[in-house]
Amino acid sequence: MLGENHALLVDFPEYQDKIKSLTASDAEFATDAKRYHDLDTEIRKLELQNTPTSDEFIEKAKLDRLVLKDKLYEQFTQA
Repeated sequence: MLGENHALLVDFPEYQDKIKSLTASDAEFATDAKRYHDLDTEIRKLELQNTPTSDEFIEKAKLDRLVLKDKLYEQFTQA
């Protein structure tokens, strides 16, 4: 679905406390979480505003978001 919010706290509400705790205590996690949030926001804006962009650009951004999401998920589920 276009423009869907994939924020970590939206997609994983059951891990809200762990995500917040790691964001506050782990600089690498916080950096990756910010990058994830920024990518998600950028993708959503492009989709909602129907901004002209290449398929390659949007697919790369979505892949980068997915890789970060997997990395972050592994970290907060193992914490």
